[in-house]
Amino acid sequence: MSGNVLKLGIPKGSLEEATVRLFAKAGYNITIKSRSYFPSIDDDEIECMLIRAQEIARYVEDGILDAGLTGKDWIQENGADVEEIADLVYSKASSRPVRWVLAVPNDSSIKSVKDLEGKRIATEAVGLTEKYLKKHGVTANVEFSWGATEVKAPKLVDAIVEVTETGSSLRANNLRIVETLLESNTKFIMNKNASRDEWKRRKVDRLVLMLKAAMAANNKVGLMMNMPKKSLDAVMKILPPGMRPTISELSDPDWVDVNVILDESLVREIAPDLKSAGAEDIAEYPLNKIIH
Repeated sequence: MSGNVLKLGIPKGSLEEATVRLFAKAGYNITIKSRSYFPSIDDDEIECMLIRAQEIARYVEDGILDAGLTGKDWIQENGADVEEIADLVYSKASSRPVRWVLAVPNDSSIKSVKDLEGKRIATEAVGLTEKYLKKHGVTANVEFSWGATEVKAPKLVDAIVEVTETGSSLRANNLRIVETLLESNTKFIMNKNASRDEWKRRKVDRLVLMLKAAMAANNKVGLMMNMPKKSLDAVMKILPPGMRPTISELSDPDWVDVNVILDESLVREIAPDLKSAGAEDIAEYPLNKIIH
């Protein structure tokens, strides 16, 4: 241990479990105890703090945290002056960006942002919404929502601006999407002064490399198989174009071992064809990380 410590913000709430899973896959085990805001991590050079994603960018900007994970949306909402180190495209339930959308009741007459003139809008992202309205020359009453935003229209407000991954929660509350204000993903950010610290920047770069490697392995598997050399051309035609598998000689000079990384969903489609082409002992194995 060097004696240096990186103060890292871990997002509390909807991203919490997904973030802990990602760190575990990258080789960093975070343990969150009930009612504790200071998770333990099996790296003595990292000190974690559990903070709402909405607040992390401010604390990173102020130097209270050296680095943290938060959304592009909350960086913009806070107007935070931070260094964006890496895009980490994961969310609560998927590996896709999320969207901040304008939504209204299904029977509403509102068809576009222009129809919001003089209307009342509820959202947690007040700054983002006000900037969007200003961009379109619309004046409306934007109020901060403390939660359960979907249920506020039409009884309390005319429209809402809410974050969504699939839109299912909006549809369940009889709302339809009118427009998308912003597409957002998780970002790894650093305090600008901390980024100029050689040790802290190196620590972050190494951590981010492993996080990105873990993400690169999502939905990927390794496939290993043995085959006669005479079957190699036929097998290569079945594999996706551009594949550069590892091909190794076996103890039998007429046979080779082929090892390749594929999308997991593809294996079930091509494994029978590989067998028909002459591959034997086809073995699929999971991957934790792919370092490009």
